[in-house]
Amino acid sequence: MNLNRKEFLRTLALAGATAATGSWNGLNVLAQTSETKTGDVELVAVLGGEPDVMIQKALEKFGGIGKFIKSGQTVVIKPNIGWARTPEYAANTHPLLIKELVKQSLAAGAKKVTVFDRTCNKMEDCYKLSGIEAAVKEAGGEIVPSDKEEYYAEVELPKGVKLKKTKIHKALLDADIWFNVPILKSHGGAGLTIALKNYLGIVWDRQLFHRIDLQQTIADVATWEKRPVLNIVDSYRLLKAHGPTSGDISDAVLVKSLFVSPDIVAVDTAALSLFNQIAEQKGFNKQELSRVSHIQHAQDLELGTTNLKSLKVESIRS
Repeated sequence: MNLNRKEFLRTLALAGATAATGSWNGLNVLAQTSETKTGDVELVAVLGGEPDVMIQKALEKFGGIGKFIKSGQTVVIKPNIGWARTPEYAANTHPLLIKELVKQSLAAGAKKVTVFDRTCNKMEDCYKLSGIEAAVKEAGGEIVPSDKEEYYAEVELPKGVKLKKTKIHKALLDADIWFNVPILKSHGGAGLTIALKNYLGIVWDRQLFHRIDLQQTIADVATWEKRPVLNIVDSYRLLKAHGPTSGDISDAVLVKSLFVSPDIVAVDTAALSLFNQIAEQKGFNKQELSRVSHIQHAQDLELGTTNLKSLKVESIRS
């Protein structure tokens, strides 16, 4: 499915109707772009074009990637690379998006750009088949291993409700800033994988989250003091079912869109609503807020807002 601009804006305008609670204020604000100024926007939705072009356009609205990166800083880009799948299956973040982010980070003066994910399938296979390893290297970045506990160190999470500590990858601990870059897809346990759920790729013991309370601990780990400077949700293709690994290529729906915000709750709210409106249009299963309750938990922890009308938002066509 490839949405034209009219259909995309209609999707955003109507998406709020899919919400399960009155605390949601819908996404009609995404079609109201006249009051935003370059560098003043808080959430950007992009339609059309390839992933590298969409992120270029989104970053322009924020005033360029240099707004977030200072010369000489160490940068981590954290995609979803969890599965040994090629891009057309929509199980991992699109490699063109990651390649462009690495290139722009280095052009902005980053001393070093590192990429990793705590993969579910064999790390080497995930890095290779996703296309991300090659993309990172071509752009001048470094993709680092994640498959040994020695790569992680314990951090405290004093604001967590049920998760008070966890081990996080040292590359991220050592970084000056990081970008959180998930793909929008279904997930059997969490309902959806978006920006909050992508945190499970920075920790060593993911199973601990499942054993305690998956929805609450997803929100808890996001209370870690080093927040991403931007959350960039790849919805070039979304995975409508059989996530997070993807059962069949027919589960991947071509949408050609992107959501970007420093507000992790807002960007997940926008992506969830888009997922649900497209599900309604195309006849696959929606994911209500109650099924993706880590978003509400994160708002309760003051990590962001589901009230998109309170933000300066812009939708653009690349």
